Amino acid sequence: MTATPATPASMPAAAAPRPGQGGPARRSALPAALVLEDGRIFRGRAYGAVGRTFGEAVFSTGMTGYQETLTDPSYHRQVVVMTAPHIGNTGVNDEDPESARIWVAGFVVRDPARTPSNWRSRRTLDEELAAQGVVGIHGIDTRALTRHLRERGAMRVGVFSGQELPDETAMLAEVRGAAEMTGADLAAEVATKEPYTVPALGPDGRPLPAGAARFRVAAVDLGIKGMTPHRMAERGIEVHVLPATASAADVLAVEPDGVFFSNGPGDPATADGPVAVMREVLERRIPLFGICFGNQILGRALGFGTFKLKYGHRGINQPVQDRATGKVEVTAHNHGFAVDAPLDRVSETPYGRAEVSHVCLNDQVVEGLRLLDRPAFSVQYHPEAAAGPHDAAYLFDRFASLMEDQRA
Repeated sequence: MTATPATPASMPAAAAPRPGQGGPARRSALPAALVLEDGRIFRGRAYGAVGRTFGEAVFSTGMTGYQETLTDPSYHRQVVVMTAPHIGNTGVNDEDPESARIWVAGFVVRDPARTPSNWRSRRTLDEELAAQGVVGIHGIDTRALTRHLRERGAMRVGVFSGQELPDETAMLAEVRGAAEMTGADLAAEVATKEPYTVPALGPDGRPLPAGAARFRVAAVDLGIKGMTPHRMAERGIEVHVLPATASAADVLAVEPDGVFFSNGPGDPATADGPVAVMREVLERRIPLFGICFGNQILGRALGFGTFKLKYGHRGINQPVQDRATGKVEVTAHNHGFAVDAPLDRVSETPYGRAEVSHVCLNDQVVEGLRLLDRPAFSVQYHPEAAAGPHDAAYLFDRFASLMEDQRA
């Protein structure tokens, strides 16, 4: 296996020029409408590609890191509303993407930057969205939209733009005909199709030669972000990234010191394959670490249920408490589902005792699980911190410690 991009799916074709689309200034003058499935409509102007798109309307509270948000595979089939009013200030560079393409279904901002200012910027955000065919809208009251989603919950949405828009009845009918996120099996759509390897790095940041890695990890790609295997590589770990459809035999063929399950999109209730693989890993007592979707997979593997949150957690400022230490971490999130596990007691599972290790201080949602009798743990948030705070970076060290203890 050789090293390849984190999500080597092909880039979407650039949006073909449509009549009246023209350049950025011309596009931004075209009318646009955001239509929610409950009938509420917001009118604005075109941003990015011109056309129509559908998905689940969600909001992200991050004031920075829009480029990492756009390229996070976990946002597949979601129309992301940025709550920060000014977006695009630093343009788009070639260093910060978390995968090989933009994954959001649509993008909603209030006041896009007219002229980006950053020494790494290569193009404007509007140009990047248009080039990758991502339909967006600007000039709407994103604060009112966010409050609406908080009160009513995440829901299906359509964004329409162009010289002439369909009438409101027609737009609403299209939105209500779109697929829902509940029951969606999306991990295989965003994951790598072929295995690849991210080599371990030495203290100087250079790849280590074959056989010199501290540990070898099999990472099941459910929508992995590029920074995640890099964080492990920084700790001397050689990461073998496998497709979402990988079997237990595929994982074991790596002869791993540990197994990792990544973040990803969709409903965890559909992920029967990854759940079966994780149960085999637990049976063999191989050190295991999961984040985000991987946390939900561990919950299911232990026998807990999952459920859809009203509007989810998305952003880089979510407070989470480590229940063992009492420490509060500010963390990066992107999830619309959560694990239904008891907070008030240790649970008996087929793999020994388990407990909720972390909890969200905003709503008491389960943010982490830990097995007490086997080397396995998970968190619901994104400790790779791309973009986001670095409070949770220690979790990669905890994973390395599990593998060290198991080897000893």
